[in-house]
Amino acid sequence: MWVAALLLVTLLGTGLVFLSPDRYAGKLAAAVSAVPALGSIYMYWVYLTQYGGTGNALLSPADIAFGQQIPWITLGELEVSYYVGLDGISMPLLVLTTVLTTLAIVSAWTPIDERQSQFYGLMLFMEVSLIGVFSALDFFLWFVFWEGVLIPMYLLIGVWGGPRRKYAAIKFFVYTNVASLIMFAGLFALVFSTDLTSLSLPAMAEAFRTASGLPTIAGVNLMTISFILMFFGFAVKVPVFPLHTWLPDAHVEAPTPVSVMLAGVLLKMGTYALLRFNFTMLADTARQLAVPLAIIGVVSVIYGAMLALAQRDLKRIVAYSSISSMGYVILGLVAFTPYGMGGATFQMIAHGLISGLMFMCVGVIYNTTHTRMVGDMSGLADRMPWTVGIFVAAAFGYMGLPLMAGFAGEYFIFQGSFNAPTLGGAAPVLTSLAMFGIVIVAGYLLWAMQRTLFGGFNLETDYEVSPAAFHDVAPLAVLLLLVIALGVAPDLSFAMIQDSISPVLEIGGGA
Repeated sequence: MWVAALLLVTLLGTGLVFLSPDRYAGKLAAAVSAVPALGSIYMYWVYLTQYGGTGNALLSPADIAFGQQIPWITLGELEVSYYVGLDGISMPLLVLTTVLTTLAIVSAWTPIDERQSQFYGLMLFMEVSLIGVFSALDFFLWFVFWEGVLIPMYLLIGVWGGPRRKYAAIKFFVYTNVASLIMFAGLFALVFSTDLTSLSLPAMAEAFRTASGLPTIAGVNLMTISFILMFFGFAVKVPVFPLHTWLPDAHVEAPTPVSVMLAGVLLKMGTYALLRFNFTMLADTARQLAVPLAIIGVVSVIYGAMLALAQRDLKRIVAYSSISSMGYVILGLVAFTPYGMGGATFQMIAHGLISGLMFMCVGVIYNTTHTRMVGDMSGLADRMPWTVGIFVAAAFGYMGLPLMAGFAGEYFIFQGSFNAPTLGGAAPVLTSLAMFGIVIVAGYLLWAMQRTLFGGFNLETDYEVSPAAFHDVAPLAVLLLLVIALGVAPDLSFAMIQDSISPVLEIGGGA
């Protein structure tokens, strides 16, 4: 009932905010979003204290936490149900979603000054869909939530975005919607080739793992074809090279609170789906394709970092760095080791917090200076000390500073991938190349900070620069504290993640 309560409260709050006057919408939305945030934190505490050692939701359904299943409809011979539940993989992502939504809504109080009830209503509607994505255990229900995220994101970019907002919104929608269709085709090619009677994710995982006698197309087994189609569909959402071109446009044109949600949570939908479908349901095929998949991850790391190095817009720098960070997640997943796959999942959480923090910092700076260009401003540290201090801390977290969440995630991935059996002799080479990405990250972030935050004060735009308001700085401080907390005590989430990763390693041929 807990997941249903989160969904219902947030959905009712969405309608209430839509109907509220603009002058109250921001505060009301923050209050509404705080309810699922506090509820998910309580569920997290309950999970830590009462569900220790819980297995994987797809591989051991009896151990699902906060589970609920109600029959819904029948599609031909396939039973569809309202089936939700959590494990050590989805639980941290649920908390990330609810907490980051609340902070993003508070960060929107300054920049969003028109059609506020509609803006905040769409933010809450997006939160409903994201909660569903990370908790649904029936494919039909999961796909409804998955596609439901597209609607508010398209409108948030297209209505409240920058000068090229319509182009960015359409590009985002077309890329992700086409990718969903390709993924859908790949998955149902397997569904119709097995004797499935239910679309529950545990039933699908069992059927795909034990499937035999599948047809071949042009000499290629259907399992491999489906894996590739599903990987393509989810990789667009991650995104990885060369499927990333929608992301910078979406980030640059989106309002800052929307960029926070896009980088902090929406990109994790892709990596979460890859872990659930490709690397859990089709684990043997993932092992066979591990090396080419790892190459895609490493190329994304280096290519994304090099593109960030060439940018002058602070938002584009952070946007391209997300491509680089998601490449590390791909490398960790294909390692199929406790630290590799566990580190990849931990990195989803770490990157969600750090990237959200970076975008919020850029947004606060833009609210005051009305520019994001590196060459248009300098010496902001004296005028905005709190914002700049947190921005510098966040940047060092992105570079992998010890005792911050980014360091823990990347270290786990590197430890798990360096001698990964799935990568054979290529493992040390690919891991070393991925490590080099950190050097490039340090290069472009240090360059950008030196040019904009320090030195003599200069601003090309005619605006007064003063310290940011409390409600602008408070979300930054909360996110920074969370980044440090996970860096100092990674077992706050890493232990439960490993409990849920272990069954995946066993069904994939052992760790």
